[in-house]
Amino acid sequence: MSRCGVWAFVTIIGVPLVHAEHLVKSFSSGGSALGAASATRVRAVNDVSLTIEAGETLGLVGESGSGKSTLGRMLLRLIEPDSGAVRFDGHDVLAARGSEMRRLRRDMQIIFQDPYGSLDPRMTIEQIVCEPVVIHGSESRSGRRKRAAEMLRAVGLDESALGRYPHEFSGGQRQRVGIARALMLKPRFIVTDEPVSALDVSVGAQIVNLLRQLQKDFQLTYLFISHSLPVVRYLATRIAVMKASELVEIGDTEQITSAPRHEYTRTLLAATPELQPAAR
Repeated sequence: MSRCGVWAFVTIIGVPLVHAEHLVKSFSSGGSALGAASATRVRAVNDVSLTIEAGETLGLVGESGSGKSTLGRMLLRLIEPDSGAVRFDGHDVLAARGSEMRRLRRDMQIIFQDPYGSLDPRMTIEQIVCEPVVIHGSESRSGRRKRAAEMLRAVGLDESALGRYPHEFSGGQRQRVGIARALMLKPRFIVTDEPVSALDVSVGAQIVNLLRQLQKDFQLTYLFISHSLPVVRYLATRIAVMKASELVEIGDTEQITSAPRHEYTRTLLAATPELQPAAR
């Protein structure tokens, strides 16, 4: 058991924790002074369906612009899809309103890519980490501060960080703060949106190992978004591959990295020598 305890982890037997069906999202592009008529629609996610089982890590890989981040945000309803369905533990996320949506949001959190842009420089670390709890109004200030200190210790930071500001920390330390913030509401599902791509390799490796340990300590489920196949192979139970807004392949990590079926997946593997099946 971790020093922060083990949180309740209950799901409906036989129902995936996350279930997405036929998700579609387009954005306007090319607008100008001529107005909306000159804009075109760019398909960011095109008819994507997937499931994520409780306790697993689904790695989502693909080149920049393939739609990975848009898909992750749609699962959390941070971006509204044009069409499709998202269910979380059997609940219709897109149909949820008011208090029901607030309850769902407690269970679904995100860790952002940029540890510099995702933390408000005007707020102390205590204010940043406690912000989700303040929004949901679920604890007293003393209770929030105590839990924030516990979460900081869980991610490898000292309680003394509470009164400091983001500019006083390195990129890796800031990402740890972001992780602590995501943990504050005791979520069950976390989307990690390229959480190490802005960090040095050695620091990124520490964050990846931290995420792996936290998953064990707090029984978390991850969608781990990355363009790095070695990192995804290390963390993921299964891997989904996106190309140009579409999901082209999904399967167990060993199958995807050893015997990929889609040509694009083979191209990604070829671009990563240490993951080439022939090389192994």
